[in-house]
Amino acid sequence: MIPTLFVSLGCDKNLVDSQQMMQGLAGAKEQYVFTDDENAAEAAVVNTCCFIESAKEESIGQILSLAELKKTGKLRALVVTGCLAQRYQDEILKDIPEVDAVLGTTAEEKLTQVLDAVLAGKKPKGALIEDASLAVPTGKQLITLGTAYGYLKIAEGCDKNCTYCVIPRVRGHYRSVPMEDLVRQAQDLTQQGVTELILVAEETTLYGIDLYGRKMLSELLRRLCLISGIHWIRILYCYPEEITKDLVEVIKNEEKVLPYLDMPIQHASDRILKLMGRRTSRQELVDTIAMLREEVPGICLRTTLITGFPTETEEEHQELLSFVRDMRFDRLGVFSYSREDITPAARMKPQVHPSTKKRRRKELMLAQQEIAFEKAKELTGKLLEVTIDGRLADEETDDGKYIYVGRTYQDIPGLDSNIYIESFRDLETGCYLKARVSAADGYDLVGEIVYDEGKET
Repeated sequence: MIPTLFVSLGCDKNLVDSQQMMQGLAGAKEQYVFTDDENAAEAAVVNTCCFIESAKEESIGQILSLAELKKTGKLRALVVTGCLAQRYQDEILKDIPEVDAVLGTTAEEKLTQVLDAVLAGKKPKGALIEDASLAVPTGKQLITLGTAYGYLKIAEGCDKNCTYCVIPRVRGHYRSVPMEDLVRQAQDLTQQGVTELILVAEETTLYGIDLYGRKMLSELLRRLCLISGIHWIRILYCYPEEITKDLVEVIKNEEKVLPYLDMPIQHASDRILKLMGRRTSRQELVDTIAMLREEVPGICLRTTLITGFPTETEEEHQELLSFVRDMRFDRLGVFSYSREDITPAARMKPQVHPSTKKRRRKELMLAQQEIAFEKAKELTGKLLEVTIDGRLADEETDDGKYIYVGRTYQDIPGLDSNIYIESFRDLETGCYLKARVSAADGYDLVGEIVYDEGKET
């Protein structure tokens, strides 16, 4: 039995890759077992991210930390995978000799083979990097989160070529996972206890265009709704210009598909949008948001923005700030522009000063905070369905109730808000219940269970 540490960094799409690699190891003849204790591990795998500078720094820091353990001799194998591996394979092998192998984003299925070789004293020569446009993720996933939600990656790569983004270079062209494979993967996830399915890709809205000649996300959703074990389906990474009438109808009419849409828009200035290589205008964004709110009452809209993009003026920042206040998104995140050397935006001049980017990000987040707090208060008294993610350890109320952490349809796990529920009863992780919102606490909610017989705790 080989204790193996698996570190997954970056986005939820990376998490799917990690879970698929772990599933491969779990079925390996060497009987790898997983540990969270780096001091107990004999093998370690770091699945890296390089989307922005802070992600690169985190990935490198993790590799260097494990490289120190490798020097002690306790850690016998250190393998680096993922986006940073794909982009900087030669540098990793040269600068961190403790790394035994580097696997690119489409060579991850060789992990078991590589670990077997390293542990047998046969260190691979060079990095295993393949054409980033060849493979799609079709393997089973090992759900390791201890929760009832799971991510289903429906496509790999991207063809948008936004001027700030490295993803097409490290993940390759857009390629959809065949629908039958996705249905099979979803069924397997439900057998592991998953009841909330979260669809992810670099862009979900284009699903099927390469395989079937047309967008097939709505059809995929209908197929997934037929799986009995699935209770909620959530859609992330929908590009606004690709949202179809059929997709809106599915969100509106399919009970399992949550009225929740993650729709990254990045900016609201027409000039900046064009420089970014985005394919929408400010007015088109306004029209799309209005359409979604009219067609799907109560829809929760999440978006992400980039502030401090090269040449962004103070007037354009104010335009974005005004847009945020006018649109009143339910959920919003802001990234400061990260200069990536292989992208067109890295060569644009002038670059915005780091202190200016920091100040602009703070102003956007403060504007959104005010909106989010107001929206949370507006939910007071509302009856909502809630899924339970777990219990606060060692936390009880004065009258002996347990405090549970849950989410409504408006919340992505680990990223959005929570609702806190008090209960004398034991609530199972992954259960669904009705709760009335009794108070708002900043971004989060407090709720009381409403039982079928109409009695409240």
